[in-house]
Amino acid sequence: MARAGLGLGVRELAALADVSTNTITRLERGEALYPRTVEAIRSALEAAGVEFIPENGGGAGVRLKGEKHDK
Repeated sequence: MARAGLGLGVRELAALADVSTNTITRLERGEALYPRTVEAIRSALEAAGVEFIPENGGGAGVRLKGEKHDK
């Protein structure tokens, strides 16, 4: 969901996270990955503008960070 929200393809996210496209595909299928690999992907998504939302009774989720304007 995070990748799609940013309009990133598998190759683009793989490049941002410095992992293989196969790794992104495996993550999206729900396969187990090393924690450091998951963290690299998460960091890349956060740097691109995704905010991860903790579970609050309705399940964990993601949203795009809003732009902040100085007033």
